[in-house]
Order: sequence, then C-alpha cells, then structure tokens
Amino acid sequence: MYEPKMELTSEQRDILNGSQGPVMAKIMETVVMFGDIFGAPRLVKVTHHDGHLVTSFGIKLLKPLFSTMDQLIESGIKTKGKFTVDPRPIDYENVKCNPLEKLVFSKIMYAKQAMYEEQLKKVGLKDSNAFSCAAYLPEIGNTPKEGDILSWAESSAVVFANSVLGARCNRNSGMIELFGSILGLVPEFGFITDEGRKAKWKVIIKCKNVPEAQILGSAIGMKVMEDVPYIVGLDKLIGNKLDDKTIGYLKDFGAATASNGAVGLYHIDGLTPEAKKYGEKLILPDAKEYVIDDEEIERVYRSYPIMWKKPEKKGNLVFIGCPHLTFEQLNSWTDRIKEGLKETGRKKVVVRTIITTAPDIKDKFMKTPKYQELMATGVKLTTICPLMYTNNPLTKSRRIYTSSNKLRTYSFARYAKDKEILDFVVGKESK
Repeated sequence: MYEPKMELTSEQRDILNGSQGPVMAKIMETVVMFGDIFGAPRLVKVTHHDGHLVTSFGIKLLKPLFSTMDQLIESGIKTKGKFTVDPRPIDYENVKCNPLEKLVFSKIMYAKQAMYEEQLKKVGLKDSNAFSCAAYLPEIGNTPKEGDILSWAESSAVVFANSVLGARCNRNSGMIELFGSILGLVPEFGFITDEGRKAKWKVIIKCKNVPEAQILGSAIGMKVMEDVPYIVGLDKLIGNKLDDKTIGYLKDFGAATASNGAVGLYHIDGLTPEAKKYGEKLILPDAKEYVIDDEEIERVYRSYPIMWKKPEKKGNLVFIGCPHLTFEQLNSWTDRIKEGLKETGRKKVVVRTIITTAPDIKDKFMKTPKYQELMATGVKLTTICPLMYTNNPLTKSRRIYTSSNKLRTYSFARYAKDKEILDFVVGKESK
C-alpha cells in the first residue's frame, strides 16, 4: 500500500485503506500520489462540486479510460456534483466529411463515442448539452464563484476560471479532475495557494490599438510559459468591466496563453478580480518584465509558420470559434459576415465556413432571427471541437484558415486576424 507523504485526516486515510471499497481506495491513492509529486501538504475540499472533464472523445486508443469508467460504474461511484465535458468530436450534418474521412472518424478514431457518452452519463454528466470547452459561460451553467476550489481539466477553461472568475484550480490532467470531483478533494499546491497565484512577470502593454486577443495571448504565453503574468495597460484599451464583449476577449486571450505557452492564471490590472483587490502587490519582487507594443504584436503574428502542404494555394476551409464562441461573439460574427457580403454584393460566403459554439448557446441563438440570417449566408453552425476534426490524418490536406491560436498550435491550420478571416469568407481577398 502507498504510504503518503502529505498529512491525511483519519477519514481520508480510512478511504485510502479501503473503507469505501477498493475502487475508492485507488482513486484516493491516485490523487494523493499526484499531490505528493508536487509537494502538497494536504488535501483541501472542493467547494464548487460541478467538475469539468477534458476527455470528451471516444477514441479507441483510450482503453484504460473506458476500463476505469466501467470500474466506477460497477462500484456505483459518481461525482459529488454534475460535470461538464469538452466538445464532441463529430457532427456529420454541419461538418461534412467525404466517405473515406467519415470511415476513419466513425470506425477507427471515434468508434467508441456512443459507448463512452453512456459511461459519462452514469458517472455524473450534467446533461446531453454539457459538451463545451467554455462551460463556465452562463448559458451552460458551470460557473464557479471567486475563491471556489475546483477539480477541472481543459487548459482554456482552467485559465478562465482562475483568472476571470477568481476561482482556484490547477491545470489537471485527464482523470485526475474526475477523481477530484468524486472525492470532493484536491491537493493543496500551485494555484490553490495564495503564493502560487503571485506573478513572476509584469507585462506592460503599450499598444495604441486594442491588440488581437489571440495574438496578445500567444505573445505572452510564449514568453512567460507556465508562469503567472500581471498585465498592466490592457484595461485602458478594453475597459475595466467584465461585460459580454470583454468576457469574449478574455476567453480567447486566455486560451492562447494556455496553448501557446502553459499559462494557468493571469492577472489584468484594474480588471480581473484579484488584480482589482490587491493590485501590484500580486507581483513578486524579482519579477521579469515584458513590454508589448503594436510592433511586437505584428512580429509575433508574422512569426507563425505555414504548415500547409501547398502553402501557395488559397484556403478551402475556415473554422471560427476555438474556444467556443460566446452568445455575443456569435451575434457579432453574424452581423459582420452579413455586412461584409453586402459590401461585396454576394449572398453567400465564398469558402466553406464553420462556426462553433456550445450546445446551449446554439439552442439560444436558434430562437433568434439572427440564426436564419446566419444560415442564409451559407455558414454552418456546429458544437464540435475543431481540434477533433483536424486529428483525422485525412483532413490534413485541408487548407484551414482560423482565427484561433489554439487551433493553429495543435493542427496544420493557418492563423489569420479576425478582419482577414472576414474579408476572406466574404470574398474581399483571395488567400
């Protein structure tokens, strides 16, 4: 039996010794070992019991995951609260595939999807709509409060919860977040602690214009890597209120810091909750500095490699929404595409364009007149994860344009600024 380094309560040690059965003992042992690796002195209670799982796809290679889920189900073990999970991988109606691609998706890659979703339901999945990387948005309803301790995975969700909501969660790996949600306990280290939330970098924004969220996040992520940055000057450009527009900006910004680096928490002076409360006291005395101006933003943008097999050819597919778009962003993109088509005299987009959002946001949007307006442009609306689409080796021949730095980082997709994406899909420019 594993002998823990951390201090456990008598109840926790009893679980480790098998008082609640062998499966719960394994769960406790795994979480304790995980905490011991990072020097956690103890376990602390999860105060926001709705978890978020990163593993949403029934890929055949994940046999140990399916086996573990079966053991949980056989033992009658569920999470303490309901959980959400990352987006589904496929949507043949709105993200069409050729027969060979569909064969690879359905028979080889995600053949276990239906079975895995049944497992998720039995262990504590919130509902059939609970598939989104942006589950913290109000429409989905998995929104922690400031100071809440979580057991989540998914880099973009964790960085948003830590930074914008002021909750506390480490960047957990798959299954660790599920085990923490079952126990209602997580190891106390890293972003759970006050000291672990202090900034090792002071980032000074000197841009004249609002920098593209995805590029600014990319620049910071690549510079600070896993460290916490304290960002000064951005609030002067995007405001000091967490309204719908700012929430969308920070969602995209944070996802880029987390994927282009490994940021799990950032503070923005005058805007995010802990920065408003403590200000520059959050910055460690030996913090490094990074100055970002418009020239630096452009330098970072121009540094992105083009991974297409035939880079001289124009794009043939566009993905917008990774992470999933907010309701405000969905409305904004609809308006911009409509206006862009008016300017070019076209009725429909000139390239296959797919926008992604959360199922609950899609349902809300479909009840508005703007849904029909978007459909009239030829754009497709889906709730999948674009990354899961690009994981199919046959889709690598697609020359994908995207305004997502996360999708660019994890695939062969080519990044372009929002305005460039808009001009391309409405036919203002040939790319």
